[in-house]
Amino acid sequence: MPESVIPPPRIQNGAQGSTLGRQLAIQRERRPADPLLSLVVPVYNEEESIDIFLEAVTGLMERDGFRFEIVFVNDGSRDDTLIRLLDHSAADRRLRIVNLSRNFGKEAALTAGIDHARGDVIVPMDIDLQDPPELIEPFMTRWREGYDIVYGVRTQRTSDTTAKRLSASWFYRVFNTMSPVRIPENVGDFRLVDRRAVEVLRQLPERNRFMKGLFAWVGFNAVGVPYERPQRVAGSTKFNFWRLWNFALDGVVSFSTAPLRAWFYVGVVIASIAVLYALFIVTRVLIFGIDTPGYASLLIAVLLMGAIQLLSLGIIGEYLGRLFLEVKSRPIYVVEGVYADGTSQPTKP
Repeated sequence: MPESVIPPPRIQNGAQGSTLGRQLAIQRERRPADPLLSLVVPVYNEEESIDIFLEAVTGLMERDGFRFEIVFVNDGSRDDTLIRLLDHSAADRRLRIVNLSRNFGKEAALTAGIDHARGDVIVPMDIDLQDPPELIEPFMTRWREGYDIVYGVRTQRTSDTTAKRLSASWFYRVFNTMSPVRIPENVGDFRLVDRRAVEVLRQLPERNRFMKGLFAWVGFNAVGVPYERPQRVAGSTKFNFWRLWNFALDGVVSFSTAPLRAWFYVGVVIASIAVLYALFIVTRVLIFGIDTPGYASLLIAVLLMGAIQLLSLGIIGEYLGRLFLEVKSRPIYVVEGVYADGTSQPTKP
C-alpha cells in the first residue's frame, strides 16, 4: 500500500536535509538483510481474540516472508487467556508468553514485552486487530529506508465514540502545549521500533510509564504511516472513562512541570490583586473614614482562596505521589514465568 505512506518531512534548509539523508543512508547500510521481527502483544482477558489474531497475523507474516516471533504478555488475566496461549505455544515455537504475577496495567505489560523481545525490530500492537497487521509491511519498508521509528497515524476514528474522539483531541493539544516532548496526534502504541531505540527505552527506569511519551522522548528518525482504525474483532475494551482520565493525567504529570509552574503564576496574580485591593481599602478609609465591612464579599474571598489552595495542593499531591512511587524503586512488573519453545514449563526471564 505505497499510497498510504506519509512521505518524510521536507526540510527547507539544505544542510539539515543533507544531514537527514546521510543519517538514513548510514542506517540503511546497517540494517540486517533478514531481520527478526518481534510482535509485542499485551493481553488481559482476551480469550475470544487469540485464535482470530493468530490466524490473521501468522498467515500474513508468512505470506510476506518475515522471520518473526510473537511475544504475548499475559497481564494477570482472569479468564482462560493463559491456557489458550499455552496451547498455541505448544504448537508454534515462534510464540512466547510472558506471564505476569498479577495485573500491572497495559503500560507495564508493554514494558515487559519490550524487555523480553529478541527481535531486530519490535512492533507493539493490540490483540483486537484494531492495529491492522497489514501495516507491518509498509512499516518495514520505511525501516529499510533508514528510519528508526515508524508509527501508525489514525486518519479516522469512527470506531471510537464522539466523547472519546473529542477527549483524545483535547489531550494531544494540552500535552503538546505543556510538554517539551511532543507526541504526534492520533498516534497510539502501534509502531515499529528499531533495536537501538529499544535499548534506550530499556534504560528508562520510571515506574509511572506513559509509553507514547517515552517513544517520543528517545528521539531518533521517525516517520508516520496513516491508516483507518477498524472495529474490534472480538471482546470489549478494558478502558473506561475513569481509566482514560487517569492515563491522560499520568501522561501530563510524567512529562511536564507546567501545572506546578502555572499555580506559581496564579499565586502571583492573586497576591498582586490582594495588595492592590488592600491599598484601595486603606486609601478609601483615610479619605472617607471607616465604612461598614462587607460580609458577603469577605465570605466569597475566603471560599475562593480556600478552593484555590485545595486545588493547588491536589496538583502538588499528584507530583508528590509519583515521587513517592519512584523513591520506593519497586519493579515495574513481576514475571511469574516465561513460557517458550513449545513447552508449558516456565523458565526464568
